[in-house]
Order: sequence, then structure tokens, then C-alpha cells
Amino acid sequence: MNLRIDNPEVARAVRDIAGLVQAAGGRAWLVGGCVRDALLERPVKDVDVEVYGMDPDRLRSVLETRFSLDLVGQSFAVFKLRGLPVDIALPRREVKTGEGHKGFAVRCDPGMPIREAAARRDFTINAMLYDPLEQRIEDPFNGRADLAARCLRHTSDRFREDPLRVLRGMQLVARFGLTPAPETIAISRTMTLEGLAPERIFGEWKKLLLLGEHIASGLEWLRSAGWLVHFPELETLVGCAQEPEWHPEGDVWVHTLGALDGFARMRTGDDGEDLVVGLAVLCHDFGKPATTRFEEGRLRSRGHEAAGEAPTRAFLGRMTNQEDLIRDVTALVTTHLRPRELFDGKAGDSAIRRLARQVQRIDRLVRVAHADRCGVDPAMAGTPYPACDWLLERARALEVVDSKPRPIVLGRHLIEQGMMPGPEMGRVLSALYEQQLDGKFSTVEEGLILVKELS
Repeated sequence: MNLRIDNPEVARAVRDIAGLVQAAGGRAWLVGGCVRDALLERPVKDVDVEVYGMDPDRLRSVLETRFSLDLVGQSFAVFKLRGLPVDIALPRREVKTGEGHKGFAVRCDPGMPIREAAARRDFTINAMLYDPLEQRIEDPFNGRADLAARCLRHTSDRFREDPLRVLRGMQLVARFGLTPAPETIAISRTMTLEGLAPERIFGEWKKLLLLGEHIASGLEWLRSAGWLVHFPELETLVGCAQEPEWHPEGDVWVHTLGALDGFARMRTGDDGEDLVVGLAVLCHDFGKPATTRFEEGRLRSRGHEAAGEAPTRAFLGRMTNQEDLIRDVTALVTTHLRPRELFDGKAGDSAIRRLARQVQRIDRLVRVAHADRCGVDPAMAGTPYPACDWLLERARALEVVDSKPRPIVLGRHLIEQGMMPGPEMGRVLSALYEQQLDGKFSTVEEGLILVKELS
């Protein structure tokens, strides 16, 4: 088998590394995700190389004859090729010493048998090795067969040593359409978060939303593993009933999964924007469990948009301190029904400008609304949505599709009119902005005429 690496610089570097290592008495293997992705005929972007039979100092000296290196880690050596997505490491022995992802004592072991080294990896599909010189695969845990069968199976009992692997399973299931093996579900149910660092947890959620093709399957894996208990805002969606006439798909959990799969089909490739929208789709109905009531013969969730703010902030706040991200996601959650409401109410320009100020980008909100509709009927993905089409058209005319309305009158304009900076100027600028949103003026000159009325 000839493993294909699309980047010619990376492919050349890999061959050179393998040749240098072999000449020095060692052996270099490609490991992990790059082997898996090549077998799936997916682009190989990042390459991990594991070197056997050489100590760290010898490996470094050999590599530095050809490459510029960055050393990562103090207790064990990982070398990064400067300017290329290639990491080179030695086999490592890891001994569990405490809780969490970092609760290990680690040391290099260049003489470790390949099977023993592969056993420390998470899943069989990530435990294959490829020799770029001999062009052959070493597969000690039958990962190739599991990959062909689309089966997610843990490699060994060492899986339980790192709870992050359960969340990694979530995003792998979603990315590759995998079905977890019963024994992997069983071992995952014995594990807990164990004080994992928030940024590591958030990293797996980002991969789920940005790379997942079957996001619903990834979340169902989390549920089957008994891990929704660690994300109570999601757990409360399970069994939260909805009015069958409006939501024939089932409870809020089922609806949310359908909305997320709809979102996955509408990603733009802009990771920043896709993350905001994806998180908003994930959280958009967090307010329903607290607001759902049986009234007048129907299940209703009055006010669930606003009620979603607190659980959204709680959910995201446990994983990230990015206040801008939390703010932007929360704004979409609390307004996700507005496109339909404004359309039905034949809203004017003022309402659309104010919505743009609230959500920052109306194009984000439109994507959330489209995904929400897919949660009711997946067949609606990619079909016209009159309310959203109308809102986008109006937003384009008002130049607020991808930004909030920019203030027309600025502080410098008031200074030119003789006003001194201070609280009074701030009050006048704020009042002017409200008048601008209401369409009372559209030029600086018109705005300055209003200043006397506001002073």
C-alpha cells in the first residue's frame, strides 16, 4: 500500500525522515490519524511519525542534519518540523498517577515493542502504523477491519486511563459514521470526566461541530456511554415532549439532533463562523425543559428563547472563558425564532436594524433558523425558507447582513460642533443611535440637526 500525502513537501519530508532514521539504525513509522485518513482516501494534512530504536538525543542530532526543529515537552521528546505539519516522537510509557488527562508519568522507551506501544492508543482505527520505506501497514489490533466495518472499538483496557477518549469517540463517530462496539460503550460507562481541563473538553466539542458529518450519531454515542450526566443542559432535552402537530419528529433531544445534522450540511468552511452557529444550534432549545407546559390542549414552550440564555451560558462557561463567543452564541439562542416572527408580522426596517444590533450578524441567525427547521424535517435542508429569504433580502438592503448598523454620527462630529467629551456626549450619541435605528435620519447632516433636540 502506498499511503498518499497530498502536500508534496510533507511527503518528501516523511521519506527523508524515514531514510535518515534507517541509516542511523532506527525505524520510523507513520501512526495515528494520518494512516486512518489515508485508508479512507481522505486528505492527509497532519502527519505523526513514531521512531523506534533511537534515544531522543540521537534522534534529534540526526534530524537536525536536514530539518529545523521545535522541541515540545520537558519529560519526553516530541519534535515538530518547523514550517510543516509533521510531528516526530518516540514510543512512551505512561503510568497513571492521578486524575484527569494530565495525571500521567511519562518517559520515552525506544525499545518498546510495537504492539505494546499501539495498545496505549485510544481506538483500533488509530492504532495502525505505516512504514513509508517498505510501504506496508502494521495492524496489531485489526484496526483496518474495524475501519472497513465502520466500528469504533477501544484498543485495550488502558482506554479507561484517559477519560478524554470518550469525548474523542464522540467526534470520531460523528466524523466517520462509526458504530461503537458494545464493549467500548460498556467501558466508557465506567468512566467520568475526572477533572479534565475545560480547554481539552471544548476541543473535542469543536471537532464535533466543525468536522462532524453525522453529529447526531456522535451525541447518541455520548448518551449511550452515559455521559450526558456531565452535560445536564443536554440531558434535560431527552424526554422533553413537544406538540406533535408542530414537532412530529419527537422530543427536544431528537429535534436538536436533527437540527445539528442540518447544520452539518450547511457549514461554510469558515471555522469561526461555523463554531458560533453550530454552538447556537446545539443550545437553541435549552430553554424548553423549563418552559414547556400543557396549555389549552397543547404542549407549549412560551418564552423558551429567553429562558435558554442561562443554561447556554452555564454550558459554555464550563468549557471556555471566551466571553465574545458566549455572547454571540447566546444572542442567537435568544432570538432564534425572530426570522419567522418578523416575517409573519411584516416588520419594518427599525425592527431589522435592532435585530442586527442584537445578534451582530443576521446571516448567522438565518443559518440557525434553517437548521432549526431541519430539526423538524431533514428533507428541508437546502430548500427555500421564505422567512429567512425575506429577512436576508431586507438585511442586504439595509447593509446589516454581516454586521450591526454602524453609527452615522460619531464623537468627532459632535466635537466639531463644539461639544466637550464626557457623559453628556455619550448620552447624546446613544440617543442618536436609537433614532438612527428608527430611521429618523440617514446622513451626518440630518443627525446633527437632531442634536439640539437631544441636548
